[in-house]
Amino acid sequence: MLLKPARQMALALLFGALLPGLASAEQTLRIGYQKSSTLLTLLKARGTLEQKLAAEGIRISWHEFPSGLPLLEALNLGNVDVSADVADTVPVFTQAAGARLTYFARETPSPTAQAILVPADSPLKTLADLKGKRVAVTKAAGSHYLLIQALAKAGLSFKDITPAYLIPADGRAAFENRKVDAWVTWDPYVASAQRQQNARILADGSGLASYQRYYLAGSDYAKAHPEVLQQVYQALREAGTWAKANPAAAARILGPLWGNLDVATVQQANARRSYDVQPVQVDNLAEQQRIADAFYREGLLPKAVDAQAVSVFEPR
Repeated sequence: MLLKPARQMALALLFGALLPGLASAEQTLRIGYQKSSTLLTLLKARGTLEQKLAAEGIRISWHEFPSGLPLLEALNLGNVDVSADVADTVPVFTQAAGARLTYFARETPSPTAQAILVPADSPLKTLADLKGKRVAVTKAAGSHYLLIQALAKAGLSFKDITPAYLIPADGRAAFENRKVDAWVTWDPYVASAQRQQNARILADGSGLASYQRYYLAGSDYAKAHPEVLQQVYQALREAGTWAKANPAAAARILGPLWGNLDVATVQQANARRSYDVQPVQVDNLAEQQRIADAFYREGLLPKAVDAQAVSVFEPR
């Protein structure tokens, strides 16, 4: 028997009252992000994405993570639905662990937005000088791959250094207190260390690691809610265009959210990021394969990974 619209509405309200958790879950997009997740941080601060999705009856809950690997682990476990940008290396680690994730957007390369830093008065002048040194790096981050490539360029491997696997906040403290000889990190941490600690760049990603950042979703969520991913994708593109066209305004928003960084530091960091949001195509994942192969050779992945064996969302 067909129900009249009024009757349908009454039943919907009734079941929503009886099952508030289910109703809430169906109407909530859970986004995981990091402090360095510039575009989603801007969308969060400006309320732009909330406005877009509220018109569809969807609210957003925001969940901050210290780095990319725990963020994608949470995504794989179903604790969040969508991940803000993570460095190109991070999906490789989660893919090796059997995660079911879907790429839905990428930021085009920003190779100078990550770097190997040393103190201004450090005797280290070349990449070869890293031999025997203690180097802080965030495991599975883009900076991790940069370090592998930089060492290889100097004829070295991880066996020639003592890596200290630290999240950015701990890496900064270790660097500032001279507990490590070098620190490999990404912006805005690079710009902050340059301006506040007079850090010197030993090498950036130029010619070593292109540093693309990827946005992912849980594969089940991507299949069930392609219209939401389309909205998020479009909002990211708009935020990237706005950030590049309005660097000072973007910096004024981001500075307080990035540990009260001054506007000049944020602008310096953002100038090195492309913020050019584009679709992901499987046949354009060649560097993802090089990353996977490099980590496998170093014994950092438990098995070889086919970087093209992934799910990809194709935005309109």
